[in-house]
Amino acid sequence: MAKIKGAIVVNTDRCKGCVLCVSACPQQVIALANRVNMRGYPYVEPVQIDKCTGCTSCAVVCPDGCITVYRKKVEE
Repeated sequence: MAKIKGAIVVNTDRCKGCVLCVSACPQQVIALANRVNMRGYPYVEPVQIDKCTGCTSCAVVCPDGCITVYRKKVEE
């Protein structure tokens, strides 16, 4: 049986650090970075990449559309 593996990509230049995606992620994959983007906003980044299931909760709640979610099947 195939398992679904997820991965997220955050457009850090557009992210305003609202952290809605951090609270929406059931696997706690995303966290606020200690850095700021070119506009002076702190941004989010994936920190526990292996835990991502590709559920897309983070992308759905992002008001600026900064998160892209990829999913692929992994054979066990």
